[in-house]
Amino acid sequence: MAVTSEAVIKVKSIMNAALKDLDDYISAQLGNKILAREESRGEISITIYREHIIETLKFLRDDINCQFKQVMDICGTDYPDKEERFSIVYNLLSLTHNLRIRVKITTGEKIPVPSVTSIFSSANWWEREVWDLYGIYFTNHPDMRRILTDYGFEGHPLRKDFPLTGYVELRYDEEQKRVVYEPVKLTQEFRSFDFLSPWEGAPPVLPGDEKANLGGTDKALGEDA
Repeated sequence: MAVTSEAVIKVKSIMNAALKDLDDYISAQLGNKILAREESRGEISITIYREHIIETLKFLRDDINCQFKQVMDICGTDYPDKEERFSIVYNLLSLTHNLRIRVKITTGEKIPVPSVTSIFSSANWWEREVWDLYGIYFTNHPDMRRILTDYGFEGHPLRKDFPLTGYVELRYDEEQKRVVYEPVKLTQEFRSFDFLSPWEGAPPVLPGDEKANLGGTDKALGEDA
């Protein structure tokens, strides 16, 4: 059975109403813990004080009107010009209400953030990834190690001030029978490439054109004979 446009509009209207009711409810319950909030593309985003992250996520998970029982992702962003340059984003999903919410906190390079592994066990690897790529430390984390880069890796590669070439490169040494670290060596100097399309940048006469012309001449001579 085809879905009519009226039915789609009705469903969207119901979802928007549910989203607004949830937004108002969360704002009333969390009160002054919220620094900022917005609603965009069918999702609620709230920014809270980092010291309230554990109780906020616990409320969003356990409250009967919320039931955000799954943390889908924990990621970081880097804004070097800000006093607290890092933002940590927790993306939560409620299967019961078919809604998502985004919870944000900010922190600095030397300011640790409470781990939420006691609330969501799946946050373990997500927090390790944020630590590995941004250098944001989580207190009371059960296993705060790198997870994507090597244990001997220097720096945190998703920081905006991390060099594109990195600090070291690694290779397997046949003599030592192990992986060794060496300073980065660029195999060539920077080159400026011509980004014209092949049709604009190609020479008017391509290699091999003279053979085609010779072939056409020979064929014409054969026909005359």
